[in-house]
Amino acid sequence: MMNHKGTVLIETERLVLRRFQQSDATAMFKNWESDPKVTEFLRWKTATDVSEAEAVLEDWIKGYEKPDFYQWAIVLKEIGEPIGSISVVGKNERLDMVHIGYCIGSKWWRKGITTEAFKAIIPFFFNEVGVNRIESQHDPNNPNSGKVMQKCGMKYEGTLRAADWSNKGIVDACVYGLLRSDFEN
Repeated sequence: MMNHKGTVLIETERLVLRRFQQSDATAMFKNWESDPKVTEFLRWKTATDVSEAEAVLEDWIKGYEKPDFYQWAIVLKEIGEPIGSISVVGKNERLDMVHIGYCIGSKWWRKGITTEAFKAIIPFFFNEVGVNRIESQHDPNNPNSGKVMQKCGMKYEGTLRAADWSNKGIVDACVYGLLRSDFEN
């Protein structure tokens, strides 16, 4: 049984993972929400105005009232502002499972930042929340997302055909998983 803790502060060498604040709207809009390279494989449209980021943040900030809500701002210490997000986008209480989603601005791609953020939340979920399974998935046309999962020790479990949707339409989903037993070994 999972023991939910909510979105707690987690720090790494280069990053601070923290709760979003309403004052993050401009950075969110500028750094990733208005970037069509980022939204290409996601479910939300590219933002055209900072008010869209403000509305999303309002919902997320309300979500922090619930202990099973996990939505981190990925803050690059070097610049002191959010450059992306990592969150639980799905969960199954019966399976003690969380499904992780993430995105960062294209300016910071291929620098190990998303991997660093994901690796930081894995021990939190296994050791603090008590999950048995962490999973994630990506569109096969976005293989760099899968590389993040592999670098985090996740195992490729298969590709589900026409099992997800994004701004590209209905897409296949490459599924990765990490079990508590994998993590402990």
